[in-house]
Amino acid sequence: MSKIDKAMRILLAGFCINLCLGILYAWSVFNKALVTDFGWSAADASSPYAIATFTFAACLLVAGVLQDRMGPRNILILGTVLTGLGMIASGFATSVLALNITFGVITGAGIGFGYACLSPAAMKWFHSSKKGMVNGLIAAGFGLAAIYLAPLTAALIDSLGIQTSFMVLGVGILVISVPLACTINNPPAGYVPQEPVLKAGQKAKAASKTLDLSWKAMLKTPQFYALWVMYALAASVGLMIIGNITNIASVQANLPNAVYLASILAVFNSGGRVAAGILSDKIGGVRTLLLAFILQGINMVLFATFDSELTLIIGTAIAAVGYGTLLAVFPSLIAEFYGLKNYGTNYGVLYTSWGIGGSIGAAVVGFSMANGGGYGLAYTISAVMMAVCIILAFITKPMSEAKAASLANA
Repeated sequence: MSKIDKAMRILLAGFCINLCLGILYAWSVFNKALVTDFGWSAADASSPYAIATFTFAACLLVAGVLQDRMGPRNILILGTVLTGLGMIASGFATSVLALNITFGVITGAGIGFGYACLSPAAMKWFHSSKKGMVNGLIAAGFGLAAIYLAPLTAALIDSLGIQTSFMVLGVGILVISVPLACTINNPPAGYVPQEPVLKAGQKAKAASKTLDLSWKAMLKTPQFYALWVMYALAASVGLMIIGNITNIASVQANLPNAVYLASILAVFNSGGRVAAGILSDKIGGVRTLLLAFILQGINMVLFATFDSELTLIIGTAIAAVGYGTLLAVFPSLIAEFYGLKNYGTNYGVLYTSWGIGGSIGAAVVGFSMANGGGYGLAYTISAVMMAVCIILAFITKPMSEAKAASLANA
């Protein structure tokens, strides 16, 4: 088996593992069932999801450090096992506290440990000019999970109940993802990725020189803080829509059975990841983010007016593309600005912003509900946050080689 074949196998395995770890994006179905079947409040039903997003981000940081030192395989196996066991344990949870622990902490930790290892391993097998595409495809698996998990979860809940559904999905995750995790590893020492194939007469794009910076050096750069704030605010908007879309449809457009919106989210979320990854390889990551921020900002300004099935579908699709862009472009920017040697740790530090973003999104919804009983105020706050992201994207530029060299040698 040639090296490029091995690279493609790593990419495919990572994509399929993320199809399992993406169980997080089917939470809106569990959310609705907990409210309607168990009589939980909207806040209680949302809390396991909010805790899972925070735990996910925190464990991704820990896993990033460990996989930089130990390689991805064992950390990835741990993550897939925890994800499956957390889902199974959630089937025995009968209280908000118990579900916060089983899904919010255990499953959230498993997703973080697993997700942290996939992009670093895959990028090391491919040429640097393909980092956006690789990140986009790996991340797409995570988003695509909701396409089959949302209707599958709804069908399981209808026929078996909420608790048994958790158990069945947990067993499925263990059976599929753990064997795949055993196939993931870093390339051997001295491995050189294959150069991209060029068309006749086409010149190779000159690769920019990137120095490997540690997380301590990264924290000394203003670019990191701009990226962190943009990621946190933009992620909060996307996660707010993802976590509440079925309830939004019910309240805003009188569509009580709009589970299909979760699948629409998944399709455009994943498509946005792939398209944005490829686009970032061509025009640059920051420019790609700027386009996504502008689109998402306009969408949030208009979202309160989406009171029909058609307009909600359009708004959901735009929100999903905007959110999906983040998961493809920010990993590429960390590799571009700070190198691949310490990528797991560096991206883990940045990814704490995603966890904070989930908490911000939940807080914004809660504040909006308490001050008007609807989602209108949440959309307004989201539009303001996107305006901040647009400003930061305009002023964020890569470091000069001299500045990067001084930090690397410090």
